[in-house]
Amino acid sequence: MTGVVVDLKMKNEDKAKALEAAIGQIEKAFGKGSVMKLGQRESAVDVQAISTGSLGLDIGLGIGGFPKGRIIEIYGPESSGKTTLALHAVAEAQKEGGNCAFVDAEHALDPVYARKLGVDIDDLLISQPDAGEQALEIADTLVRSGAIDVLVVDSVAALVPRAELEGEMGDTHVGLQARLMSQALRKLTSSIARSNCLVIFINQIRLKIGVMFGNPETTTGGNALKFYASVRLDIRRIGAIKDRDEVIGNQTRVKVVKNKVAAPFRTVEFDIMYGEGISKMGELLDLGVAAGIVEKSGAWISYNGQRIGQGRENAKNFLRENKELADEIEAAIRQNAGLVGDQMLDQSIAESPEAVVPESPDEPMMPGES
Repeated sequence: MTGVVVDLKMKNEDKAKALEAAIGQIEKAFGKGSVMKLGQRESAVDVQAISTGSLGLDIGLGIGGFPKGRIIEIYGPESSGKTTLALHAVAEAQKEGGNCAFVDAEHALDPVYARKLGVDIDDLLISQPDAGEQALEIADTLVRSGAIDVLVVDSVAALVPRAELEGEMGDTHVGLQARLMSQALRKLTSSIARSNCLVIFINQIRLKIGVMFGNPETTTGGNALKFYASVRLDIRRIGAIKDRDEVIGNQTRVKVVKNKVAAPFRTVEFDIMYGEGISKMGELLDLGVAAGIVEKSGAWISYNGQRIGQGRENAKNFLRENKELADEIEAAIRQNAGLVGDQMLDQSIAESPEAVVPESPDEPMMPGES
């Protein structure tokens, strides 16, 4: 028995020596750090995040925001808040001293609105490229520089291949954009991870023709982005916020369709106010009620036995005027982030159980997802 143990120990020592020699050979050929143990990489153990600008979405994503060094896809119908959410992430990164860039392929960025959301437009790099190849080449160069913290591409649908631009109206160019995106993402992925840059792709939705069952919606640019994205967010406008007869904002719902860094399928709701962006005070009230921190009795909303407003809008105004109380509620919500996150998942399952719990292991988790 002792001889078997000795032989096993010698075999393990030989394996360790062989592994050490192989690692040495790889590092000599490709440089130090080409191969290492996973626990030695800080970024692998502790994922850094940039706030989304929404407290609820930060909790819903599980790590406090968008993961750095990853690709994010935000998609949804027109005027649903896609660019607003991306600009909030830019503003949050700038608050921490980060450099940000915006590739405006749609040529539609409003600098006045961006400033209202908290973006320092004097410090924001912007590019309005003519062709898709040019846009992605600019994005690749900026990412490789290692100096950019957040890069936004708005949008994938507007990345028109040069061959399509130079052709005539009515010419068919099957799969050109999908091939362009696939090639670009193959090049970008390793650069993004090395530079720890957060890259946000904004995308539009289209309807697939002839789909009788399941979800007919799909995103533009082929399937490559679905695979390469670590987080995919489906953002929708679900209602209007009115002040008497005037519409002053939108009620917005975001579903975490894919998440490689935490649990997916959480649903978050918040208000996007015109000229203001995501309503922080509205989120504090909604999340506070969900966590049992803020009490709601009829139309009255209370905190610690103190009435803070009759009706949601009055309560929001009260918190806006009493910043210390708002900060106290926010701190309490962050302490109960796990409870709030579980409720988001429960809400998502209640709304669409078939999208979260497949009937068999072979079925996909989401229509069109893999």
